[in-house]
Amino acid sequence: MTQLLQTIVLGLLLGGVYALAASGLSLIFGVMRVVNIAHGAFLVLSAFLTYWLWDAFGVDPLLGIVLATPMMFALGWLTYRLVISPVRSAPVASTVLLSFGIALVLEGVMGQIWGNNSSAIRPSYADESFAMGRIFFPKAQVYGGLIAVIVLVLLWAVLTRTWLGRAIRAAATNPSSAELVGVRVASVAALVFGIGIAAAGAAGSITGVLYPFIPGSHYQWIARLLAIVVFGGMGSINGAVLGGLLFGVAETMASAYWSPAWSTAVPYAIVFAVLVIRPQGLLGTRLREDAVATA
Repeated sequence: MTQLLQTIVLGLLLGGVYALAASGLSLIFGVMRVVNIAHGAFLVLSAFLTYWLWDAFGVDPLLGIVLATPMMFALGWLTYRLVISPVRSAPVASTVLLSFGIALVLEGVMGQIWGNNSSAIRPSYADESFAMGRIFFPKAQVYGGLIAVIVLVLLWAVLTRTWLGRAIRAAATNPSSAELVGVRVASVAALVFGIGIAAAGAAGSITGVLYPFIPGSHYQWIARLLAIVVFGGMGSINGAVLGGLLFGVAETMASAYWSPAWSTAVPYAIVFAVLVIRPQGLLGTRLREDAVATA
């Protein structure tokens, strides 16, 4: 029972980080219907920025989120304005290919600056744990999970308690009607893309402490994040959070009770099984075919 409880708690802490990263991807799709394949590359870029701040200036990596996240927001906003906006109305396949190209460019830039060797952020508490009776919790995962929860709560507050949040929901639900009531959908879309990349940036700072990374790590991350978003329901932030938590628990359970070699495969098997039964995901909505035909 002790091992089970510890495994579940660790899975939830890890799942919180997954949820944070996936929420940004889901937010971007929900508002703009853009599948951002470069999301994982932005996450890894934030990990490298956090590594640079820690290695060059001694900034604690988890405190480095305060610096890395605004930088990622600015980069996301600029990327949308310069690259994504001109092709936003193009077919989905075009935006997928474009974002994949952005991911390759970011991978090349990271390789030129930091090289292709594995990097890892190892703060002083990386090998320390909290103890509660016979249960031990690694400090890095606890701190990272708590920060992920805080950022998710802030994101929830922005989306549900501010004028920007109402504008985002209006733009996602009906862009034409939103324009009629004074919402500048193009400006909202740029802010949404920046917020989504900022969420990936915060998650990247945390994952840089939890996992080693190289520029090519973004392939693993985008596969994981797309699985979580599809599992929870495309465009649903609540679904992304739920999917991230379940994904994290499934990974830790598979590693603890089966084999670490299967810790990645088992969550994908669960995602596949769920989607066979519910193709729209856990909290997604099914799109009526007749509505698509008349749109």
